Amino acid sequence: MTSALDSVIDQVDNNNLNLVRFLFCDTANIIRGKTSSAKTLRNRLQTGIGLVKGSVAVNLIDEPQSDTGYGATGEVRLVPDLKTFHILPYAPASGMLICDMVELNKEPWALCPRTILKRMIARCLEAGVKVKAAFEPEFLLGKVDVDQFVPIDRSNCFSTEGMNRAANFINEFVTALSSQGLTIEQYYPELGHGQHELSIRHAYALDAADNHIIYRETLRGVATRMGLVASLAPKPSPEWPGNGCHLHLSLWDANSNTNLMASEDGLSQMGRYFVAGLLKHLPAVVAVTCASTNSYKRLLPKSWSSAYTCWGYENREAAVRVPSLYWGHEAESTNVEVKCVDSSSNPYLALTAVIAAGMDGIAEKLEPPEPVSSDPSQLSDEESARKGVRRLPRNLSEALEALEGDSVIREALGEEYVKVYLAVKKSEWQRFGKLHAEEEARIHFLRY
Repeated sequence: MTSALDSVIDQVDNNNLNLVRFLFCDTANIIRGKTSSAKTLRNRLQTGIGLVKGSVAVNLIDEPQSDTGYGATGEVRLVPDLKTFHILPYAPASGMLICDMVELNKEPWALCPRTILKRMIARCLEAGVKVKAAFEPEFLLGKVDVDQFVPIDRSNCFSTEGMNRAANFINEFVTALSSQGLTIEQYYPELGHGQHELSIRHAYALDAADNHIIYRETLRGVATRMGLVASLAPKPSPEWPGNGCHLHLSLWDANSNTNLMASEDGLSQMGRYFVAGLLKHLPAVVAVTCASTNSYKRLLPKSWSSAYTCWGYENREAAVRVPSLYWGHEAESTNVEVKCVDSSSNPYLALTAVIAAGMDGIAEKLEPPEPVSSDPSQLSDEESARKGVRRLPRNLSEALEALEGDSVIREALGEEYVKVYLAVKKSEWQRFGKLHAEEEARIHFLRY
């Protein structure tokens, strides 16, 4: 029988690849990596590739935060997960693998975001629960002309004009995603000029996070190959609608493969507990799911981006939405959507924080407040108090303060990692928090 390692080598040889990228996603949600030549790949798959530990403490403009204790000394190995191997459809003679960071003694590194999610998945399995999830990104597409972004279309939301303008790119994007095993669910032009949304099929939690990495790499890779620019930045310009990356999530019995959130009443008791836990911890969770200074330019009332700690059925102003069900697939399509998520968040950390909050609600049997069926910004003070509606943090600094005060989310991420995360994100707040909005948006447009 062919081993997984031999299978990767065979694919590299049979497709005449020259290079294979070893990828990881860092604290600032920048996808980084090192590359092995095809000739040395067999050895690198067995030994991994060295990476300085200080990489975990670098912010989005490559400023290392050495006060974390992580700098130029100490090393881990990038060890690839062989099942993540794909031939890159947008880079000639190249492949990729998603990696874990592993200590030199071959133990998982506690500060590896992918390992942090694996740890949370293991805790869920101990409770008899598997998590399925899908990220739902929005992005801008266009060209840059003398440093000015020119959107590929200026159409209306959902319009066929927008579909026509972007058709060549979207078809290339779909083909590229499909070649890497991702299944496309829906596509449509969004509200902003040049803004589009293409969603992919849900998967178990680790695969869902890996899929989002593949999605991001493919989006920008295909755009570059076609002479276009794509950005997933939360608020690419003060004048434009923001790019969300809503997170859909459901809980499944680990043994019977039954959706534990499903109920004839719309959401099961376990689902209600999960929502209650999520709402309780949401101010701290957004420090991870809305992870940039730019995020809070999007997270505003009356913008369908969920600026309040509330939940509701089909309420797109609620931070946690219970979507309508698909006819004939009611049980399996039951899920909750977390709207206060964007693509400046590391998907492994975002999923960890959301799952930890919800599972705490289950463990404590927390009951959610009554659902909100209107715009939460229009509720009276009395109604807001009764329904537990609070304004989410207004900036990254407030969110980081909430994270520092939340023992459940800190424990899920790991205290040592939280120390690094806070240092990196506080450095970004100091660097970008007081910049002119246009300059702050420009930097994030380029990074994400």
